[in-house]
Amino acid sequence: MKASLKFLVVPLAVGALIFAGCGSNDSSDDSSSTDTTTTQSQPADNSSASGQVLQLAADPSGALAYDTTELSAKPGKVTLDFTNESPVGHNVVIEDSGGKEIASTDVITGQSTTAEFTVKPGTYTFFCSIPGHEQAGMKGTLTVK
Repeated sequence: MKASLKFLVVPLAVGALIFAGCGSNDSSDDSSSTDTTTTQSQPADNSSASGQVLQLAADPSGALAYDTTELSAKPGKVTLDFTNESPVGHNVVIEDSGGKEIASTDVITGQSTTAEFTVKPGTYTFFCSIPGHEQAGMKGTLTVK
């Protein structure tokens, strides 16, 4: 009887782990902050009632690179639409010239997310904060004038 119990417990435990793993994607939809939300892609450099929209994408092949290293905006409210279709997780952090973080996105794979922030004229840096990604060249400059 003990041997048959082992054959029942092991498959049930494996099934429970598989079922729990399938449900884990739903909880990621609940995580958000005031700076980031998941959205569909929008056209680059559009103006909207809430400000301007800039698009940035990770290299879809998985290379540690964005599709551009230069972004420009006018002073005011900006929405950064970041898309990562690569199999490697990436995010975007934006810092002012003093190194202070002014915005960031969640780390994503196979989806898009946005970050809203307000900028004054100047030069800002954007980069991926995953260890080693910025050092490999996943960074750029946002110029506001």
